Parts: sequence; C-alpha cells; structure tokens
Amino acid sequence: MLGICLLIGVPISFAIGASALVGLFVGDVPLSFLTQSSFTALDSFTTMSVPFFILAGAVMETGGLSKRLINVAQSVVGGVTGGFGIVTVLACAFFAAISGSSPATVAAIGAIMIPAMVERGYSVPVAASITACSGGLGIIIPPSINMIIYAISANVSVADMFLAGFGPGAIIVLALCIMIFIIAKRRGYKGTGVKFSMKSFLSTVWDAKWALLAPVIILGGIYSGWFTPTESAAIAVVYGLVVGLFVYRELKFKDLGRIFVESATTTGAVVIILATATAFGRLVSMYQIPQMISSVLFGISQNWIVILLLISVLLLILGMFMETLSIMIILTPILLPLVKSMGVDPIHFGMIMVLGAQIGMITPPVGVNLFVASGISGLSLEKMSKGIIPFVLLMCGLFVLIILVPEISTFIPALF
Repeated sequence: MLGICLLIGVPISFAIGASALVGLFVGDVPLSFLTQSSFTALDSFTTMSVPFFILAGAVMETGGLSKRLINVAQSVVGGVTGGFGIVTVLACAFFAAISGSSPATVAAIGAIMIPAMVERGYSVPVAASITACSGGLGIIIPPSINMIIYAISANVSVADMFLAGFGPGAIIVLALCIMIFIIAKRRGYKGTGVKFSMKSFLSTVWDAKWALLAPVIILGGIYSGWFTPTESAAIAVVYGLVVGLFVYRELKFKDLGRIFVESATTTGAVVIILATATAFGRLVSMYQIPQMISSVLFGISQNWIVILLLISVLLLILGMFMETLSIMIILTPILLPLVKSMGVDPIHFGMIMVLGAQIGMITPPVGVNLFVASGISGLSLEKMSKGIIPFVLLMCGLFVLIILVPEISTFIPALF
C-alpha cells in the first residue's frame, strides 16, 4: 500500500497514514491504535527540540550569522587554489553547528557562495554541486534534527548521537576539501590570491564572535549537563533573535512573521510524518515484519558487514525517492533489532542512517538539497544531477568507510 501511494504521488505523511489504516483493518486492530500511537510519538519532551532547532536555523540564517562565518573561513583558506569552494565547505560546517538542518545550511551559505564562486570562474554546476553536498553537513555535524529523530525512534541518547557526528563530520569536511582542491587544480579555479594574514583572521573572528559563540553555547550546554537538547534548542532561538535583532541588526521585526510561518510549515510537515510513521512502525513490529526481514537477510549472510552494506544499498535506493526523515522513522524500528542482535552499536547504526539520509538529499529525483541549490543557481535539476555525480560517488565511498570502521562514530561518545 505504501509503495502504491508513493508511486501515484500521495504526500508521504498521508501515504504512511493510509498504509497504517489498511494494516489496522487487515488485522482487525481498533482505530484508536493509530491515534494513540501518533499522540504518544509527539507527546515527548525530546520531540519539542525539533521545531525549536528549525526556528533557530531560520532566525540565524536571516540574522547575518552565516555571512560572518563565511568571512572567517575565507580569511583562512580563501587565497589557496579552490579557496572559494573550500570556504563553502568550511562555512557549511560552521553553520551546521548552529542550524541542525541540511536544506537551511544550503540556503544560508549557498545564497552568498554560489554567486561568489561563479564570479571567480567556477562553472555553475560545480558551484551548485559543492554547496548542495557541503550543505549535507547540516545533519551530520551536531546539532542535527535527523539525529534527534533517530534517537527518539531508537530510544538512545540524543547527546551520544550528537557526539557521534563529530568523527564522520571531520572526515567528510577533509575529503570534500581535498576533492575541491583537485578539481580546482584541473580546471584552474583560483582563490583570491591574498595570503593568509593573522591580523585579517583575528579581525574576522572578532566580527563573527557572536556567530562563533552560538555552537559553543548550544553544544557546550548539552555536554556539560547544564541543559537538555530541547532546552538548548530553545536557548538557540532566543540567542539568534537577540544577536540578529540587537547586535548585528540584520534581522528586522518585519522578518519575524515570515520566519515563524516558514518554520511552522516545515515543523508541521515533520511532526505529521513523525506521528504517522511511528504508528506505522509499531504496527510493523506487531506483525513481526522485522523478524521476517531478519530471516531473509540472515539467509543471505550472517556477517554484520555484509548486512550493513545491504542496508546501506537499501538506504541509498530509498533516498532517491523518499523524504529522508520518513526513511529513518520507518526503517529504524524494523532494522535496529536486527543489527543489535548482530552486536552492532545502536549509535554506529544511527550514524549509518544519518549518512544514508545525507546522500539521499543529493540524489535525484527527490534530493531536497538539489532543489535548494538549483533554485539559488538557476540551474535545471537535470544539469544539477550531472554535476553532483562526483560528489555522490565520494560520499558513497566515505559511507562504506564509516560502515567498516565503527570507531569513527563511536570513539568520541565512548570517551564520555
């Protein structure tokens, strides 16, 4: 039923809800199961962090924080070969530590850096593809909305998931910078030509101090135990409003109405999917579908590496056609018991789910990062899809590396 609904273009939340209803009728389960499960999914203190992080990202994007983060990155690497592309990666990494959202990161950084790269001689497809791929750091470097959703679905610590993101995030940033440097060497994409200056660097850092302080407050408060992830999300909103309105003064009171409406719309879409998918997931567990899938996969292999690689292929295929949060919410209760039975760390598996979601955001036809970058650059989705291929291949290679080396994800959480 779910597959049919998706094929005919039914919105994902309604498709999941309809599939759950069919399952209820087939199993003669009371309809109250759907409403109770949906309400229980949303009646969670942790779930409240999702709308706050969405709002915080929108506030900080408009409030001038992204522009100052770009200036800091440019003062460090702007002069090297491929400097503007590398600046885009670093700026996305900085903004990811504030926004928690991949599309928001693409929009905030891309609006400034795509035109800047094109002006420096980058082809439009390359500039847009760099931004679309780098924007995926928004859900890998904490705080991350996708990590929060996984933690809720898997009943694991949000703080541990956040800590797990630093290792993969650092590797992805490094790999993207190296790849951009190689592309720039081959195509002759120069930097500004201005050598690194400590005076200039310190000046941009001072100007961006309030933007740079945001992730310190958000993440430092969580890891120090001063406040929970949900409380940190609320603090991020207040901090962004104060800095944007009264410090940088680039956020105007007239902007707030639009920001609140856009954030509420995004939140509404997310929580409806979360509610219906949670009910669907519980129904799937009731019908023992995870056990059936386990039997099929164990029939292929009992090696945890082979199973995780098969799951990764499934994630990549679904990511081409489905919204990433939906994939995580639906598959986590189905696949987590299987991988746990093989000794796979739930935090490691969570990072596999998040990385699969990140790649899904840059693969057509439903790659949301592609849509955002396409809208900014004015490039057709077809040309965007061709330009993004090298970056998708790189991300798939890194995906396999992180699957095969669990310590990349689990080392930092283990320290705490």
